[in-house]
Amino acid sequence: MKLMKIAGDCKSDDCPAVHLTDRGSLFIVGAIVGADDRPAVGPGEQVVEVSIGLVREALHALGS
Repeated sequence: MKLMKIAGDCKSDDCPAVHLTDRGSLFIVGAIVGADDRPAVGPGEQVVEVSIGLVREALHALGS
């Protein structure tokens, strides 16, 4: 699978970012939300938190 970073302003790979896959989906990198603060999730799912600014940057990169 190929990834292209479309949002996130860091030069390393250890900060919030959004990547577009060659499958037409998005990978979101963010801080994992603890069980006490997140909604219910299914098996194999995680909730991550990113800023609204990062989401706006990703939408802009996608032409939305």
